Amino acid sequence: MIKRDKYLNQLINAQNNGFPKVITGIRRCGKSFLLKEIFRSYLLSDGVSSEDIISIDFDDDNNIKYRDPIELGAYVREQCADKKMCYVFLDEIQMVYDIVNPNLTDGKHVLAEKKDKETVTFVDVILGLSKEKNIDLYVTGSNSRMLSSDIVTAFRDKATNIRLYPLSFEEFNGYRGGSPAENIYEYMQHGGMPLAVLKSGEDKRTYLKSLFETTYFKDIIERNNLKRSEALDELCNILSASTGELLNARKIANTYNSVRHDSIDEDTVEKYISYFEDAFILQEARRYDLKGRKEIGAQRKYYYCDTGLRNARLNFAFPDEGQMLENIVYNELVYNGYTVNVGAFDTIEKDRNGKSIRKSNEVDFYATKDLRLYYIQVTADISNAETRAREVRPYTILNDQVQKIVVVNRPLGESRDENGFTIIGITEFLLEYIK
Repeated sequence: MIKRDKYLNQLINAQNNGFPKVITGIRRCGKSFLLKEIFRSYLLSDGVSSEDIISIDFDDDNNIKYRDPIELGAYVREQCADKKMCYVFLDEIQMVYDIVNPNLTDGKHVLAEKKDKETVTFVDVILGLSKEKNIDLYVTGSNSRMLSSDIVTAFRDKATNIRLYPLSFEEFNGYRGGSPAENIYEYMQHGGMPLAVLKSGEDKRTYLKSLFETTYFKDIIERNNLKRSEALDELCNILSASTGELLNARKIANTYNSVRHDSIDEDTVEKYISYFEDAFILQEARRYDLKGRKEIGAQRKYYYCDTGLRNARLNFAFPDEGQMLENIVYNELVYNGYTVNVGAFDTIEKDRNGKSIRKSNEVDFYATKDLRLYYIQVTADISNAETRAREVRPYTILNDQVQKIVVVNRPLGESRDENGFTIIGITEFLLEYIK
């Protein structure tokens, strides 16, 4: 069994706290397994009877009836009526549909439309059931209905939110065993989607490719009432090839136009990117002025939640090892609770003619967690003097007390260069330094 101890401990710590536990994350990242296998096994080992654990899978046709929120609430209360404590798992809750308040429809359960304001939703059911003293409620969901501003407002300080990601390198390495230096290359190529990790050879790649067509694109198209997927598909490819690059809607639109010989407007680009973010496929890192100490500009970087998914969009061609390393470092920092931005600052310098010019400088990441402040540069190799100079140049200009780190793709324990900057190998950084 692949261990997900971080998330198991979050569930254990939240057990019987009086709030629903809402678990979100990209489809197929292991939410159902976490709840119905790992956490269920823990409950049983802790003395909970199997009869006191109720699990409802809304993507099971046997449970279609309970996609009606009122039917769901009535059923759960009935099952828990005579029990001292009942642990209820509601899997893929977003499949529960909204209905018009039956008091307004002569008791009939009528599917709600967007214009309807008096509705009963899964949010109402979750909040209602969580008030029952003998019900400890656990909920999973995969799409934007679990993150919309309306739901965040509805759940404000009324739920324990747990965000689940694909396997981190720490989890992947722990499962695979052996040499972390060897494991990082496998992880770099195929990532940590749990079912992909359990497959081998070409089956692994076929599975990762199929996730987009059979699951992610299908979900996005249906959820957002899109008629065509060509633009969505091409934008996904562009973002995959541009991992770690500073982008804005105009730049992406221009790239799309040159590749497709067709036009797409900036508003559509931004809208489609939001669909990828809502589906938990992408996350953005915004630029942060390292001197002015504030977020700046419209440009940002986009990182895939999983490098295997990113590589699947490029048919597993690996033109830039640095892009994959950067994506992994970003994901692992987020997994470990850091707030991550792209570091940026301007300097005034002289050109070859002696004229003063403004120059933009970048640090791959500015990561913060509690009292920890890190500048991080990620590179495949710094054995070349020119590459080394380029990577450390921003650090030599910045005159502050933030720890300055260069992460390289080879086994290398923590050391210091002549400037006092930290040089460290990728696996040592991921498994030890940022913990």
